[in-house]
Parts: sequence; C-alpha cells; structure tokens
Amino acid sequence: MRRAMNKLDVVGLLQEHGAIISGHFELLSGLHSPTYIQTAVVLQYPHVCNKLAKALCFKFPQAVDVVLSPSMGGVIIGQEVAREKKCRAIFAERQGGAMVLRRDFRLEPGQRTLIVEDVLTTGRTTSELVSLAWAYGAKVVGVAAIVDRSMASLPLKVPVRALVPIPVKVSAPESCPLCARGTPLTRPGMHNIEFLHGLEG
Repeated sequence: MRRAMNKLDVVGLLQEHGAIISGHFELLSGLHSPTYIQTAVVLQYPHVCNKLAKALCFKFPQAVDVVLSPSMGGVIIGQEVAREKKCRAIFAERQGGAMVLRRDFRLEPGQRTLIVEDVLTTGRTTSELVSLAWAYGAKVVGVAAIVDRSMASLPLKVPVRALVPIPVKVSAPESCPLCARGTPLTRPGMHNIEFLHGLEG
C-alpha cells in the first residue's frame, strides 16, 4: 500500500514550485493577505497533480459517485481525484451571484458527492457548493482540499480534510496593515493579462 503524503511532503512540493509567495495580495474574495498560495503552478504538472489527488483519496477512502469542484481553482485537482475514484467530475460556476451547475451537469438524489478544492480560505464558496449539492438531494461525504489557509473554523457542516493547514491572516482593505503602510498591492494572476495589454498597446 502506498504511503500517504505527510504535511512536509506537501509543503515541500508547494515550495519547490514557488506556490507560496509573500507580499501584499488582493484575493478573489476582495480580502487582503500577506501570503498567496498559487496551487496552479504545481497543478500544471500532471504527474504532481496526480500525486496530490492520490493523497486526497487517502483522506476520503470511501466510494464516491461524483466529484464536485468550483470552476477554475478546483477543476484540475477535482478531475484527478475523480480519476482515482473512477467516478464523474463536474464543476459549478458562478452565475448571477450564485454557484450553479451548467453544461448539462447534474446530481441525483442520494449520490455520494465529494467536494474538491485547491485552497480553502473563508469557506464561503465551498459552503455554497455544499448547499448546491444538498439542493439536488445528493449526499456530501465531505470536502477535500490541498491547502486549508483559514484562520478559524469553516462554516461547513460536513467533514473537511486538507493535505496541509497553512493558516494565513486576511484583512478587509479598510483594516489592512499593509495598506496602512503603503505596501504596493498585487492582484495575483494578473501579470500575464497586463503583459498582453502591453503588447496590444
């Protein structure tokens, strides 16, 4: 039987690929943070992604009918977990302010559903996914994530298991100490867009 990855293994992978960076960042939630965890730079390597997916399956060894992830961040790792579980992989998208299933994706009553994320921060989107699955009558077996960066208990009523906890303080812009010090703000993932705009100019 394979050895499950321990926390040092996971942190080592993230650090090796430059996935943990320090600075002053605006997260998708609008909150500010001194640390950003960009798992996409790790997940771009399928063999590494598969290793992380197998580790997540150790966290939830039971049979699963479908893996549900949020669009973008969780899609790649969700696909790999589903490959290991030999089940479907679907994703939800935000439409009109709410997470919904599109593209003829579906959940059936009683289906054992594992929600897979890359990074957990506030748990808001994950909570929406849990509620979405319940609305279809599906059974949520839990939430699996590569990194849990939350500072407090997440508002989820199902088991939550991450490969590694990396608690990072987040602040609203108006109370952000880095803003108060005038530290330049970075919006992660935007440099390629800015580069393309520069080419267009």
